[in-house]
Amino acid sequence: MTAEATLEQPTLEQGTLFRFATAGSVDDGKSTLVGRLLHDSKAILADQLDAVARTSEARGFGGEKGGLDLALLTDGLRAEREQGITIDVAYRYFATDRRTFILADCPGHVQYTKNTVTGASTADAVVLLIDARKGVLEQTRRHLSVAALLRAPHVVVAVNKIDLVDFSESVFSTISADVARVAHELGLREAVAIPVSALDGDNVVDRSDRTPWYTGPTLIELLETLPGTDELDDAQEAFRFPVQTVIRPQGALAPGLAEGEFRDYRAYAGQVTEGIVRVGDRVSVVTPGQAPRDTTVVGIDVAGRSLEEAAAPLSVALRLADEFDVARGDTIAAAGTLPESTADLYGSLCWLSTKPLREGAKVIVKHGTSTVRALVRSVSGKLDLDTFQVTPASGLELNDIGQAQLRLAAPLPLEPYATHRRTGAFLVIDAQDGATLAAGMVREHPGDSEAERYWI
Repeated sequence: MTAEATLEQPTLEQGTLFRFATAGSVDDGKSTLVGRLLHDSKAILADQLDAVARTSEARGFGGEKGGLDLALLTDGLRAEREQGITIDVAYRYFATDRRTFILADCPGHVQYTKNTVTGASTADAVVLLIDARKGVLEQTRRHLSVAALLRAPHVVVAVNKIDLVDFSESVFSTISADVARVAHELGLREAVAIPVSALDGDNVVDRSDRTPWYTGPTLIELLETLPGTDELDDAQEAFRFPVQTVIRPQGALAPGLAEGEFRDYRAYAGQVTEGIVRVGDRVSVVTPGQAPRDTTVVGIDVAGRSLEEAAAPLSVALRLADEFDVARGDTIAAAGTLPESTADLYGSLCWLSTKPLREGAKVIVKHGTSTVRALVRSVSGKLDLDTFQVTPASGLELNDIGQAQLRLAAPLPLEPYATHRRTGAFLVIDAQDGATLAAGMVREHPGDSEAERYWI
């Protein structure tokens, strides 16, 4: 869909955090768009702006607004500046009066798709750039597939270089329709389209009078009003807490404890990945390969103080009523809400390695804070980017998106990524050198209706 609909104006607290990633094909202008956002939102220091101006002048760079090569603000690697391309994910921080942003500028080249997966994996929104002269390309379809695979809450399509097609409404409408069709095929709920010129700033921060036919929000207006993952109602999600480490006394009193109680202090540190936990809640402790053990939360500690409750994504230390053997890799969850642990992992994989995936390979799976060995039992297929159908395959190559079944050495409480974005993700790691091979998302069993509904 386009952004022609009336822009919603939810109530936001000033300074709320929003993460978004840019993606797109080569030379679509991702780094320039990011630079424009930083420049027009006044997030650039004077000395940095002077350095960019000098370099831009030396290169004979033009443009209506200042003659700045704004891509220099994000392309930090020497090779990026010399070649005029983006190679690695560049993270930038800026703020407006309404919101604070963490931005991940991702590469466009197909060989750097793995970097795009990295940048988009934690994003509240993916901003996908399309060159108005070229329309939807294979790499566009690949990045939309990645956004669908990662269940990105929001997809925004910036139809860039609209000035090079004479601000044509028909060109924009055609591209918007093509994107909407692809998004529907992938199961994406929506892809909001905005006509922009990153070079001159049209509809990026300031509204353009050169697109009178467009009445929707500017890019920054839309990003300021989209709900972030952390702003959703955590009470609707069941509490999840992967244990990272066990805390024992280190020479200082724990919050809320008297001198005599200090010796018995034991807490379990980690991040609340879903839901809310409160003192007095009944929880289950799940150790891989063992039956759940129920207990009660008696304390929540953070930064030298005690809390009555904690919500995702806060990192805290939990104290429990019973002295269980709890270690890194265990999961603490709302009692009775975790599924039964299983050793059969069905997953969608974005293959990130030049080393191909083959059936029978021995790998390591990292799920939350748990790390277990696994065997690749089968590869059921890979995604055809032209038809968006899963075609038969015996393995996966670099940048392939496919499906596989793995047999775990120890059962884990697996939940589908489709409904548990934070706890349904995992990594596939090379058992020999520790390199990351794939980003994975837990799927329902192939016989489940949800699994058959979409390719992911």
